[in-house]
Amino acid sequence: MGGRRGDIMLPWWAMRTPPLLLLLPLLCITLLSGQTSSTAGQAIEISTAHGTAAEMQTRLELQALLRKYDLARYTFTRQVVIEQGAMNHSFPVITLNVRFRNSPDALLSSYVHEQLHWYLRDHDSERLAAIRELEEKYPDAPTAYPAGGGTPVSTYGHLIVCYLEMQADRQLLGEKRTRAVIEEIPWYTWIWKTVVNDESTIAGVV
Repeated sequence: MGGRRGDIMLPWWAMRTPPLLLLLPLLCITLLSGQTSSTAGQAIEISTAHGTAAEMQTRLELQALLRKYDLARYTFTRQVVIEQGAMNHSFPVITLNVRFRNSPDALLSSYVHEQLHWYLRDHDSERLAAIRELEEKYPDAPTAYPAGGGTPVSTYGHLIVCYLEMQADRQLLGEKRTRAVIEEIPWYTWIWKTVVNDESTIAGVV
């Protein structure tokens, strides 16, 4: 839907200040139009921490995914490390473990998840505003693993990240494969349950 300003029909996103979800595609189209993960001298640099067979397999699988999918709009940093035994994390460098080396959809989703943390870092005021609103909506959210994110800030922040991840996965994988990925995630169990069951509520914040 759109609106009118004078005689000009405006897109819906021009009618108000866009929240985080709307900023994502608009900014990425502006900043990354025409770029892919392997063009314009801006390839994703994927290294392994120890050079194990599992790390090398994960690296090859991720490289294949980056060739298969146009991930320009979901790419905000271009260094990735594969480290067996590590917990996935975003900073200072995106680090992925080898858990999903035989599950390409889950590996793709993990990559997008960690990239979204970099996007949100650059939109911190919007992220913090959304966290405050989510704290009001879910005052009794569990924070301990595996239900939550380990801390209150991480738990409410991951409601945002996981919601955006789900939207990205739907664009890349479709609804059925996205649902299958989410069902296999063994961590952030309350967060994912809330994102799926209360999607419209989260959407109203994000």
